[in-house]
Amino acid sequence: MVETTKKNKNPVLIVDDEKCICKLLSELLQQEEIKSLSAYNGKEALQIIRSEMIDLVLADYAMPGMNGLELLKQVKKIDSDLPVVIITAYADVQGAVEAMRAGAHDYMAKPFEHHEVVRVVYKALEERDIKRRLANMSNQLHKYQNLRTMMGHSIFIDHLILEVNLVAKSDFSVIILGETGTGKELVAHAIHNASSRAGYPFIPVDCGAIPTTLVESELFGYEKGAFTGAQTRKEGKFVSAEGGTLFMDEIQNLPSSSQVKLLRVLQEKKVYPIGRNKPVDVNVRLLTASNKNLEDELESNSIRRDLYYRLNEFSINIPPLRQRKDDIIYLAKRFLDITNIELNKSVKNLTESALKILLSYNWPGNVRQLKSTIRRAVLLADSIITDGHLDIKDSSPLQNEHLPTNDTFSSWSGLPFKEIIKNNTIAIERRILAQALKYTGGNKAKAARLLQIDYKTIHTKVKQLGISLNGG
Repeated sequence: MVETTKKNKNPVLIVDDEKCICKLLSELLQQEEIKSLSAYNGKEALQIIRSEMIDLVLADYAMPGMNGLELLKQVKKIDSDLPVVIITAYADVQGAVEAMRAGAHDYMAKPFEHHEVVRVVYKALEERDIKRRLANMSNQLHKYQNLRTMMGHSIFIDHLILEVNLVAKSDFSVIILGETGTGKELVAHAIHNASSRAGYPFIPVDCGAIPTTLVESELFGYEKGAFTGAQTRKEGKFVSAEGGTLFMDEIQNLPSSSQVKLLRVLQEKKVYPIGRNKPVDVNVRLLTASNKNLEDELESNSIRRDLYYRLNEFSINIPPLRQRKDDIIYLAKRFLDITNIELNKSVKNLTESALKILLSYNWPGNVRQLKSTIRRAVLLADSIITDGHLDIKDSSPLQNEHLPTNDTFSSWSGLPFKEIIKNNTIAIERRILAQALKYTGGNKAKAARLLQIDYKTIHTKVKQLGISLNGG
């Protein structure tokens, strides 16, 4: 099996029992910077097609055992869209006609002219690429609707859509911040779909779900025999996303050693598969996400500063559901309609008291929790959802807290009015910030989002007011 340089995303597979023909075609394609693999019989070709991503098959018609026509039929069973070009001698043109009827993309007669080979290959690769892009666009249009439909109609979502449309037109790396369940992957998809890369793959990766020992093989791929158990060559996520977008969720969970290599990939636009000396060029846009404030993660060394600054060319912050009250009722009714269809039910609405519970609840699990709550309620309800169908507890402790009472105010004896106001304003600020930090477990970023203030503001006030991160 011979591999040449890479211009096309996946290799052209040359199948001929005459090794000299395979070598000739391989060298010809190499001159055009077209990557290729060679197989010397139909059985070997099918093994390669089952284990590799192939963009085109050039197959000789007259081969012992499985001829080109039989190979074509087997290829179509594996991948009906994979183009196959049949190579035949002048005397076997009738066989080529049969192959065209069976679904061959084209045929070439021996002896062939070099320029004719190049023309046929380029035409087949171009058509393969167009079909792939159209299929990807069609799938994404069906699978992913616009953000307003998916996330709500509040002013927060309007602002989010403006940010998405703004950055989508660039090729910036974007960090998407938001609590678990807010819809970070939806936003990443929206950026991809609105960009010039929309017809190419969108590949999501959950950095927290990959074992540390497998991170680099998943991201960068490996060659056959690179380590024990590497029975075949595997493309990494970067190569799989070629031309499109790679979305890395919970980026702060990436091991430090892998962060160094990721930074190198972003700078050089090349990946080094495990067991391969030569790099592979990649053209991929990187979007990342985190449910933590990455500035806090810099302090704890969970993420490298140089990588953070490279990733943070633009950032989008998705507000939690508790800050988007206008979206709660819309989303609840949307999930109700979807679940009705799924369960073949006709639950009509929610009672007023049930709606009030939804609006007063704090939704620590955000939209994901709301969806689960409504799905369960539809399952339990007959015609309308009542309080008893909602499996949620009372509102969060923070919501039930009141502002400081007079008992906590400083003594104003002998002080001017302005001084009294100043002292009590500080006391109120201190108590509210302390409550917020206690509620968020000392996470300043979450507390800032909860109180709808800037992260730098809360960072400064925590120092000024002498508040500890546990709320004390």
